[in-house]
Amino acid sequence: MLKSVVRAVGAAVRLSTATTSTARALPLTSPTLCAPSSATARPFTRSLWMMNNNGASSGYRTKLFSSKVLSPSVSCGCGGLHTEGDKAFGDFLSDEIKEERKIQKSTSLPKMSGGWELEMNGTEVKLIKSVSGEKITVTFNVNNSIPPSFDEEADQAQQKPAEDEPEIVSTPNFVVEVTKQAAKHSLVFDCHYPEDEISHGEGEEESDIFAIREVSFQPEGDSEWKETSYTLNTDSLDWALYDHLMDFLADRGVDNTFADELMELSTAIEHQEYIRFLEDLSSFVKCK
Repeated sequence: MLKSVVRAVGAAVRLSTATTSTARALPLTSPTLCAPSSATARPFTRSLWMMNNNGASSGYRTKLFSSKVLSPSVSCGCGGLHTEGDKAFGDFLSDEIKEERKIQKSTSLPKMSGGWELEMNGTEVKLIKSVSGEKITVTFNVNNSIPPSFDEEADQAQQKPAEDEPEIVSTPNFVVEVTKQAAKHSLVFDCHYPEDEISHGEGEEESDIFAIREVSFQPEGDSEWKETSYTLNTDSLDWALYDHLMDFLADRGVDNTFADELMELSTAIEHQEYIRFLEDLSSFVKCK
């Protein structure tokens, strides 16, 4: 009898629990709560609105919405910021471009003697020619090719007249690649212009205006110098071997005349690129 009463009470409790669980589960499938609304369709929008609400439920205004946004002083179609400083900058660039065009020697590039073909890719320049089955390629880049000018302290105290300013000359490092048809690798020379040789005056003994820094065998056509290939540094090289290397280049048209013409060509290209950069900078600042 007692067991029957316990079972009856347990059944009643389970029935009551099931009824309560069912009642709590119904709202999840209720058509009223599942109907499209701003709360369910765009919860992020509503969350932002609550963050920006001044009511007691929010408690504070987030800085994301209370901060002031500064508007451009002048507006135009590009949507960029235009200030009085930008206007002054643009006027300065216009004057600078005019002055640079005045001192530009020619809009056309100087020619290289010796049958060299010119190829350009932006600031990178290649000079190519063939000699008796050999291909000689000289590559240089006009970026960072203007050597810095360090005046003496006495000269820094007083400004020099414009006519006394030294002429800007581009002296880029250049790489000479010599390729033979039957060879698996190219003989590559890393060359540069030593400052003391460039500035030698008249009456001084004529010497090479360029020098070989390193020599190495590299895979033909590779743009990057492989560090795994042995590289001969000329700093501690026997002078007899160094002279033979310079003669090897001279026999293929890379001599003082070539180096002098390369400087002239590089200077003209660098100046063209500088003017083009100023024009692009002016258009960017003025939003044209």
